[in-house]
Amino acid sequence: MWDSPDGGEPRGVPVPADTSTRPAAGLSAAEAAARLRADGPNAAVAPPRRHLGGRVLHQLTDPLVALLLAAAVVTAVLRDYPDTAVIVLVVLVNTAIGVVQEVRADRAIAALDQLAAPTARVVRDGRDMVLPAADLVRGDLVRVEAGDVVPADLLLDEAARLSVDESALTGESVPVARSAGEEASAGTVVTTGRATGTVVRTGAASALGRITALVASTRPAATPLQRRLAGLGRMLGFAAVVLSGLVFVIGVVGGRPVVDMAVTAVSLVVAAVPESLPAVVTLALALGARRMAGARAIPRRLHAVETLGSVTVIASDKTGTLTEGRMAVQHAVTGDGSRYGVTGSGYAPHGGVHQRGAPVAVPDDLRRLARAGLLCNDATLAPPTDERPEWTAVGDPLEAALVAFAARCGLDPERTRSAWPRVAEHPFDQELRRMTTVHRSCDQRYLVVCKGAPENVLAAPLVDASAEEIAELTAAAHRLAAEGLRVLAVASTVVDAPPADPARPVGLRPVGLVAVGDPLRTGAADIAGSFDDAGVRLVLITGDHPATAAAIGGQLGLWREGDPVVRGDDGDPARAHPQVRVFARTQPEQKLDIIAGLQSRGHVVAMTGDGVNDAPALRRADIGVAMGGGTEVARQAADLVLVDDDLSTVAAAIGEGRRIYDNIRRFLRYALSGGVAEIAVMLLGPLFGLAVPLLPAQILWVNLLTHGVPGVALGAEPAEPGTLRRAPRSPSESVLGAGLGRDVLVTGALIAAVVLGAGVLAAHWDRPWQSVVFVVLGLAQLGVALAVRAPRPRGARHGNWALPVAVAVSALLQVAGVLLPPLRELLGTEPLGASELLACAAVSVLPGLVLRLARRPAGGTPTGVGTDAAGTDAAGTGAGTEAADARWPAIRDQGPTGRDARP
Repeated sequence: MWDSPDGGEPRGVPVPADTSTRPAAGLSAAEAAARLRADGPNAAVAPPRRHLGGRVLHQLTDPLVALLLAAAVVTAVLRDYPDTAVIVLVVLVNTAIGVVQEVRADRAIAALDQLAAPTARVVRDGRDMVLPAADLVRGDLVRVEAGDVVPADLLLDEAARLSVDESALTGESVPVARSAGEEASAGTVVTTGRATGTVVRTGAASALGRITALVASTRPAATPLQRRLAGLGRMLGFAAVVLSGLVFVIGVVGGRPVVDMAVTAVSLVVAAVPESLPAVVTLALALGARRMAGARAIPRRLHAVETLGSVTVIASDKTGTLTEGRMAVQHAVTGDGSRYGVTGSGYAPHGGVHQRGAPVAVPDDLRRLARAGLLCNDATLAPPTDERPEWTAVGDPLEAALVAFAARCGLDPERTRSAWPRVAEHPFDQELRRMTTVHRSCDQRYLVVCKGAPENVLAAPLVDASAEEIAELTAAAHRLAAEGLRVLAVASTVVDAPPADPARPVGLRPVGLVAVGDPLRTGAADIAGSFDDAGVRLVLITGDHPATAAAIGGQLGLWREGDPVVRGDDGDPARAHPQVRVFARTQPEQKLDIIAGLQSRGHVVAMTGDGVNDAPALRRADIGVAMGGGTEVARQAADLVLVDDDLSTVAAAIGEGRRIYDNIRRFLRYALSGGVAEIAVMLLGPLFGLAVPLLPAQILWVNLLTHGVPGVALGAEPAEPGTLRRAPRSPSESVLGAGLGRDVLVTGALIAAVVLGAGVLAAHWDRPWQSVVFVVLGLAQLGVALAVRAPRPRGARHGNWALPVAVAVSALLQVAGVLLPPLRELLGTEPLGASELLACAAVSVLPGLVLRLARRPAGGTPTGVGTDAAGTDAAGTGAGTEAADARWPAIRDQGPTGRDARP
């Protein structure tokens, strides 16, 4: 834990070569060309392109879309061309949206090309050449220096103070020092120093290429909503055909003409299929996407909006997701053992110090420690610009954190360095694990500063420090390291003349310790708590050291002393105990395995990340969430991009997803109950003396008015109170589960009872009973639409004004079917008087009134959540981490079903 690291030339143009350091002449042009032909270019293998026709066919094979196409054929045969046009339009819109989203998702592979180095400095035929990185081959000699992207996997022949930022590939926060004989991976960035290396792997075989292959081979699975709707489509198609066939048989047995009953049966099939369901789903998802975009979360796939509502586990990367992704001095210990906390954001030179939680003035000892860390330092800070709105590090991020620390202690970095010019130095090396600089003071004396690993700096010959003081500083370093921080010790002395050997100065005095880490984002712990309240389990997956991962997990409330931390390099992390919430030292392939293991236990998994190493997992998860400030590869692979990198937006998005799913279930309750009522009326009508309760045209008219605009308007209903205080639904639960199927049957029975009652009374009084049945059936269904809308919190105004307007317009058109002569001729109805229409309206409100009196949330009680005698959601009482943990084993033990057991 204490180890710390202290081109635009045109193609083929020779650049001056440093012959004193060149290890060899490199490959010849002929040999390089032969290897390029044999191995191929140093680039990611492009996936096969899918043609437009294939993409469209893929969208049309969805079971629900196929059912809609069948309904369009039926309506066309019946010459109901307006209905046919509406269905075809819905299919076309859905197909277009699906194709566009698929094209955008396929850009994940192409984004890797933007990360790869566009050019490389390579030695060919004894000369240094700048070539496209794609032309590199195995055996090439490549030179890199600070700021370069490593163009291929290199075996380092020479390395001078080389450190490499591998966070995009491994998730490791701190740059890693590399020396001769070690490898530097493609796609990493050189932060300090320079090196020459031999290319050992290119293209798909390189570290970047292997991740490319993972992304290419990892396709997102169907979302829970897509799987549920596909199952619903198959079930509805089968049920509608069977029941309509039964109506056909009953009619023929009763003496009705075969052709008439065939048309009636087909009309019932259309009536039973809620063909506006795709429109409802699309509108609900589009409105949700717009709301989330307003909260700076951009969905790249519409279905991702709803999927968040079904999430049971959030697997989160650490660096740049839960943490700021920037190094900062978080604690400092002066030579007398006093410990201080340091505040500030990123690399901005603004902040302060505190002790035991209270702000304090910067003491002289702490200022001397900050000055020493600033002087023994090669990094600088770049101020914000129009293109870069934040302070950024120039040089080693760890050293840049020391510069920001000095500024937060009241020092001006530029003036301080000017007042203490450097006259000698010994750069950081792996053997001594420390760096030493010598500075001239205004009185012509010299300040010697040494910083590095505590076990090395504190072990050097020190003066004015007792064994007890050294032991106290060593113990403090251990405590800080146990908190997952990188600890540096600083010592200094003032001498009359520069030391003869800066690498081994004498007479040093301990100045103190600085603890550097990647701090948690503001409010990250509260965000983790909000996930627990929603019954969603947060799991930390990082490439960092286990101690660092455990420390971050502890701050988030995910890990307690004694809990396990599973290491990816110790075996198969996917087989870890399901209660494990912290994974460390994980590779990209292992992240995939962990996610697959969770999914095999029945969980819906969201993965958050920002690095290239996260891209395969983002694609494999049920929903990938990328940070807007992360790599382009991660953003392209994700389903949702957080523009402001604020993870709390995910919690809001979960609520939005649940609202959408509730509205889809709300529409299904409304639409399917109408279909059930129509079939029940046609089946039972003859038993009550109503030979043919409805004509085919009348069935289709009711279906068009009720399943059209009012049904779509239901998709815009606001969220129910307490949406984020209940557990997620089981992924295996049917869309009609949690009592919705029963509610559909009960609601359908209510409507059918009212319709049949009105028809029987009208027939008894010798009134046009078929027209009465027609009017009451339509108005009763519209009344149900108002009854099943989302409950309104006390004092809140209902925002979905479109629903009552849609219901009113549809009701007027329904009544017009018995008032206007052209519609009466088209529908086969008879006129009704004002008193009869008022009576129809009066009985039509009964089903909706009953539903309002026996109201319960449209979302129902989610599987796995207990209810008390009043039917309230037990998870809505504020269940926190312990309650979420209690639900976890129940999900786990059910294996692939993921269904919780109700208490």
